[in-house]
Amino acid sequence: MKLKFFGKKEEKEQVKKSPLREWLDAIVFAVVAATLIRWIFMEAFTIPTPSMEKSLLVGDFLFVSKVSYGARTPATPLQIPLTHAKIWGTDVPSYLDWIQLPQYRLPAFSEVERNDVVVFNYPPEFEHPVDLKTHYIKRCIGIHGDVVEVREGQVYVNGEKGENPELMQYRYFIKTDQRINDRVFAKYEISEHNQLQGGYLVHTTPATAELLKAEPFIEDVISTLMPSDQPNPRIFPDANYFPWNADNWGPLEIPYEGMKLQLNDTLVAKYGSTIVDYEGHKNAEVKDYRLYIDGQEVTDYTFGQDYYFMMGDNRHNSEDSRFWGFVPADHVVGEAAFIWLSLDAQESFLNKIRWRRFFNLID
Repeated sequence: MKLKFFGKKEEKEQVKKSPLREWLDAIVFAVVAATLIRWIFMEAFTIPTPSMEKSLLVGDFLFVSKVSYGARTPATPLQIPLTHAKIWGTDVPSYLDWIQLPQYRLPAFSEVERNDVVVFNYPPEFEHPVDLKTHYIKRCIGIHGDVVEVREGQVYVNGEKGENPELMQYRYFIKTDQRINDRVFAKYEISEHNQLQGGYLVHTTPATAELLKAEPFIEDVISTLMPSDQPNPRIFPDANYFPWNADNWGPLEIPYEGMKLQLNDTLVAKYGSTIVDYEGHKNAEVKDYRLYIDGQEVTDYTFGQDYYFMMGDNRHNSEDSRFWGFVPADHVVGEAAFIWLSLDAQESFLNKIRWRRFFNLID
């Protein structure tokens, strides 16, 4: 009779994975890791429009910190990983909205502050769930509870002149009877220029506008600020009630969680659309400057979340809070951190790369 003594167990022969299985495992791991990093920590974005010039340029690629303001839990779980609202290069939706979860925000390092450059979901894009609306990037001009006003193009917050971004742009008319060569615009880093009768319409900084006046072939450089008596019919919150425009806007207080309103026609004109669109009521509407929720008229209302006021640094070429309203807190994605690549589509080969913008911090 043989006795078995305690000792090392015989090691099982490991089954060798096929090359295909190893590739699949690596792909799954990479997708899971990238999804978690993209959701919790940091996500890459690109700048497609000039609304933030010259602070951010078309063709800038940047990383956005999710941990700054706290990452949001997903609201739309049935989605193809590493996509947004559509499958890459198509108009086919990348998600199913059969399940919509309540959103929560993870612990944050900070809160949104004035002058932060913020990425958020475009609020009035109602065809998509909140977390899959198009990403916008703007500068936070006012936070919840602030009173924002624009007078002759200058922002005021709580009655005091707001801080202007160093490279903020306005629209100017260059008065000249000569054709200006593209090299001149390139010299002054003016990417937006349109020839009109008697000159050119350009977007540039006030400092550059002063330099242009010294050119011998330019008669004058004229600001194109809109007078206060010329309302814009597209202005927020209600052009019929408040005849404002982009250069003369407000004053208007930004709603905050817990803000109480005793509603009248004026307050409904100011805040009615915000309550209807972003406060989470399934059946809310405004009729004749009266607010109705679930069919009942509401005369007192308390806001359920904070809001922010965003503007582009290219003040005359930016669709922002002056036109479509406040940004709800649950639409905030993250804080723009730094540029990791910048490409100029107007240049060719190696000249396309804007080397001096690599790893620039965004402020």
